[in-house]
Amino acid sequence: MKAYLQRMGKSLMLPVAVLPAAALLVGIGYMIDPALMQGGNPNTVAVFLGNAGLAIIDKLPIIFAVGLALGMSKDKDGSAALSGLVAFLVITKLLSPDTIAALKHIDVESVDVAFGKIDNAFIGILSGLVASSMYNRFSKTKLPMALSFFSGKRLAPIMSAVAMTIISAILIFVWPIVFGGLVAFGEMIVGMGALGAGIYGFFNRLLIPTGLHHALNSVFWFDVAGINDIGNFLGGTGEKGITGMYQAGFFPVMMFGLPAGAYAIYRNALPENKKATASLMLAAGFASFFTGITEPLEFSFMFVAWPLYVLHAVLTGISLLISALFHWTAGFAFSAGLIDFVLSLRNPIANQPWMLIVQGLVMAVLYYFLFDFTIKKFNIMTPGRDKEVEQETGSQGDNNGVSAMAATIYEGLGGKDNIVSIDNCTTRLRLVLKDTNLVNESKIKSSGVPGMKKIDEKNYQVIVGTEVQFIADELDKLFKK
Repeated sequence: MKAYLQRMGKSLMLPVAVLPAAALLVGIGYMIDPALMQGGNPNTVAVFLGNAGLAIIDKLPIIFAVGLALGMSKDKDGSAALSGLVAFLVITKLLSPDTIAALKHIDVESVDVAFGKIDNAFIGILSGLVASSMYNRFSKTKLPMALSFFSGKRLAPIMSAVAMTIISAILIFVWPIVFGGLVAFGEMIVGMGALGAGIYGFFNRLLIPTGLHHALNSVFWFDVAGINDIGNFLGGTGEKGITGMYQAGFFPVMMFGLPAGAYAIYRNALPENKKATASLMLAAGFASFFTGITEPLEFSFMFVAWPLYVLHAVLTGISLLISALFHWTAGFAFSAGLIDFVLSLRNPIANQPWMLIVQGLVMAVLYYFLFDFTIKKFNIMTPGRDKEVEQETGSQGDNNGVSAMAATIYEGLGGKDNIVSIDNCTTRLRLVLKDTNLVNESKIKSSGVPGMKKIDEKNYQVIVGTEVQFIADELDKLFKK
């Protein structure tokens, strides 16, 4: 189950990766004319670019369905993506207010409000998962000669449609209950105001190792329970000082807090390991500040120093609490880095976004001193404090090339005799091995990677960073030789 959730989290990175393009287009539109979404007579170029970005944001559920179906399929074939599209179209049509009204012989106005929100991220994710399952199960199936045209990959979209028809029949009764529960949870958090935002921020970070943070995010960031914090902020709708409260507090953490924590980790490294640790922390800290991608940094201490990660989750919750309390809001389409912060400055729904910089400076001080105190007080083995491992890392410090790094990782994994498949997400190599117990972790660490994680007896991850795609490509070349 854990491996499945890890694969799901990785697959979601594909559709999520399209959001920066939407943010860039909408952001440029707002920079040209801040009145883009306020009616009147906005600038023509602003309307053109802004709506190009909103075309992506408004159709995010269907992008989730297609992207997740492709990412979860066993061989990443286009038929799986088509299956995801078919699955999404079937369920959204069968559960649309018009169809429900016809099935129940009632007026459309009398249909449960839950069915008016069926085109959401949750349904998109469900469609993608079902479609990938149908593809993995039926893409090799051979039908009798009379039906042979529909065999194999052509059968996957058909079976996806059949499966979603059955699921739709169930959801006619279940969806109003599920939707009501999500709305109740969302309303409970919204009703708690700033405290609710803080609780959300805490669990957002705490759930990252399991991949379940995506489910939590969908309630607050997308239009599952009527909150749609990202969509409303980017669309310039909602309430000024309120919309964006589930996003704003991440900026001080990702742009200032975590990089300061990285500096504390560097300062506590052993003298002989400071150079190697500085290289790791500088790259990870820059990724966090500039793009909001925190995985290279978080995974460097998430498992080896879990008390520090819990402290990080608490500080994230405090950050969201503070920004929500003072109604300082900004938003993002990808993550809370400098790029999204700059793009959100001209959004008319943003409220005192520059105060998040002030808050970020305070968070940087808190992160540095609390990380520094915790590491020293409890002698936590953060990167650079493990003498034996880091000395080995230092001995390999000249392997700066991608090919050399990939070769070292490949050897540490056991090479072709132990590797089954190679994949990657935004920052991690996701590997299926014959036996994870055969992995030489010291060898892999000597390549300079931030960390690694054994998921189960077959699944293994290596934290690389934002250059992971190049490492994965080199590993694939070595594997196919």
